Amino acid sequence: MTFNELNIMPAILKALSKENYTEPTPIQEQAIPAVLAGRDLLGCAQTGTGKTAAFAVPIIQLLTEQKTTPNSGRKIRSLILTPTRELALQISDNIKAYSQYTDIRCTAIVGGVSQKAQERALAQGADILIATPGRLIDLMNQKRVDLQFVKILVLDEADRMLDMGFIHDVKKIIAKMPVKKQTLFFSATMPPEIDKMVKSLLVNPVKVEITPVSSTVDRIEQSIYLLEMGNKQNQLNRLLEDKAIVSALVFTRTKRGADRVTRDLAKINVSAQAIHGNKSQNDRQNALRNFKSGATRVLVATDIAARGIDIDELSHVINFNLPNIPETYVHRIGRTGRAGLSGTAISFCEIDELPFLKDIEKLIGKTIPEVKDHAYPMPKSARTFKTSSKPAAAKPAKPKANPPLKPKSEWFKKGSNTSGRPSSKPSSKTSSKTSR
Repeated sequence: MTFNELNIMPAILKALSKENYTEPTPIQEQAIPAVLAGRDLLGCAQTGTGKTAAFAVPIIQLLTEQKTTPNSGRKIRSLILTPTRELALQISDNIKAYSQYTDIRCTAIVGGVSQKAQERALAQGADILIATPGRLIDLMNQKRVDLQFVKILVLDEADRMLDMGFIHDVKKIIAKMPVKKQTLFFSATMPPEIDKMVKSLLVNPVKVEITPVSSTVDRIEQSIYLLEMGNKQNQLNRLLEDKAIVSALVFTRTKRGADRVTRDLAKINVSAQAIHGNKSQNDRQNALRNFKSGATRVLVATDIAARGIDIDELSHVINFNLPNIPETYVHRIGRTGRAGLSGTAISFCEIDELPFLKDIEKLIGKTIPEVKDHAYPMPKSARTFKTSSKPAAAKPAKPKANPPLKPKSEWFKKGSNTSGRPSSKPSSKTSSKTSR
C-alpha cells in the first residue's frame, strides 16, 4: 500500500514525498482512515512504529478541510498532550514538516524554558497545540490558553504520563475542553488506571494494536553481561574500545548515575553527554543535536528523558542498569533497529538485578544470550537465582517433645490435671489478683 491509497490530500502527500515517506507503516495504514472518518482511536504500539504520522497526518487534513469563520483569528482546534519536552518538540517538528504546504499552524509549549516565547506564539494563534501537562496547566491558570474550541484531542504515551504523575493534570485539562470531540489515545501498555481512562474518554473507538509490548524487534541482536558487583563502568569502557560502536544510547536508572557515567567516559576520552530531567531544555536539546550529528558518540539518558529521542541510525543501546519494569526494556531496545535497520542491544546485570532479568525474559518469551567470555564474570554462586525457578523448600519444623509424666501420686495435687501434666489454669490466688 502507498500513502496515495489512504485518501490523503495532495498538499500533505507532497510534504510526505519531500520527507521521503513512501509506504505507510502498519499503524499508519490502519489509523489514518479511521481518524479521517472521525472515529475515536485506541492505539497500542511501542516506540518506533510511526504513530506520530498516524495521528498528525489525518489531523492536519481534517483541520484544513474544516471551515473557519473569517477574521475570527486562529483558535486551538487540536491539542496533543505528551509526557516529555523532547517528545513534544519532536511531534511539533514532524507536524510542521507534514503541513508545510497547508495553512495549518502549530506550536509547542513545554517546561524547562522561559515561557515568554511561548506566550508570543500563543498570542499569534495556533491550530494545533502540542504541550506537556505541567506547562499547559501553568498557562491555563494564567488565562493564556483557551481550549473551548478543541475538536481533536490526542493523548500520546499515556502510560508514561501515568508513571510521571501527570494523570490528574490531564484530567483537569480535559475538563476545560468540549465534551463532544474526537479523541485519539496512544499507550504502549494498558495498566488499570489507563484502561479506566480509555473507557471514560473514548466512544466506540477503533482499536489498532501493533507489535505487542511482549515482543521485541527481530532485527535487534540482544546480549547480557552477568557482572561481578562494581564493574559496570569497567565493562562499558572496554566495550567502547570497539570502534564499530559508532553511536550508543546508554540507559541509567537515575539522573546522578547518568552524570557519573558521563564523567567516567570523559576520563577515557570518549565523547559523551547526559540527558535527564535536571538538565535545562537548552542543554538537553544541545546534547541531542550533538548526538544526532555524530559530534557526541555516547548519549547517557534516563528513561523519562529518552522519550522522544528519535534517531534512525542508532547502532547500539546499552542498558547500564536493567529496568525494574520489564516493558521498559522493550521500549529501550526499540530505539535501535528502526526504519528497517539492524541494531544491537547490550545489557549489564549484577546480582541484585537478576530478578529484573527474569521478569524481562518472561515478558519477551526468550532467554537473552549471555556473553560468557569477559573480564568481570559474576561468581557462579550468585547465579542460583537465575537458574532456580523455585525457592528452596522450607525445612519442616521439629515437633516439640512432650514433658515427662508426673508420678501417679502427684496427679491430684493442687495445680495438676488428670493427664499428669501441669495445669494451665491459674490458681485462685492469681485469679483473684488479676480480677481486682
